Amino acid sequence: MNQIALIEKTQALIAAGDIVGAESALVELADAEGDAALMLVLEQLPAKDVLAVIREYDSSKESVINLLVTPDQFARAVVIEKQYKDLTRTHLRGMVNSIVFRDEADPVEFLTAIGDLEGGSDPLADYFTEKWSRVESFARTGSFDAIEDSGEILSRSALQASAYAKPRVEQDDIADRDWMELAWLLRYQLPDLFIEMLTVLRAKARAHELGLADDAAEDEDEDDGKVETGDTDRGKATPAARESDEESAI
Repeated sequence: MNQIALIEKTQALIAAGDIVGAESALVELADAEGDAALMLVLEQLPAKDVLAVIREYDSSKESVINLLVTPDQFARAVVIEKQYKDLTRTHLRGMVNSIVFRDEADPVEFLTAIGDLEGGSDPLADYFTEKWSRVESFARTGSFDAIEDSGEILSRSALQASAYAKPRVEQDDIADRDWMELAWLLRYQLPDLFIEMLTVLRAKARAHELGLADDAAEDEDEDDGKVETGDTDRGKATPAARESDEESAI
């Protein structure tokens, strides 16, 4: 099958909600023609289609697609992940951890690519949603231990003033390929992005406390073009699939 035909087949499968079938078609290409051929196809797929495949990360198996997606491709996919109503952020954290921390990759290169895009701090803030207090503690004290934390919220200028402070905790001590290591890399390797992410995270936490998040969700439910995460699990549906259905109805 030539690449154009494969791209069309992959997009058709994704639009139909068959994510497993789309991934299998891409894997078959890599097996038959090599990684370079798969990378060429990934370059030509829209970000929403790349996202549909890589967000269905299964930690029990290694995905050749997750191993080959480039920082720029990944960044473009991550910034539109909010199209899915994944309130638990399970898929977001899974794909970030599996790709940013994949073997022989440079995590900073991936994070830089995300930060360079408009709105790039939003998915990073979403990634840390459940760890907000621990990240705040880390921003204030340089430690993830909340016991040492006074609870003070540092201003943006205070965060900037401490941006280049010497790490209290070494990366090797928290190298979990998860949220702690990601927070460490952001603070000490990309401090500007860390501050921007934390600013967005604070705004999201404040909105949640005020109940604004629930009100916004109700407004979006009217007709936001999104799909429920439960429908996207196990490759049942994607935002693209819903758009296709609506077009067919028209």
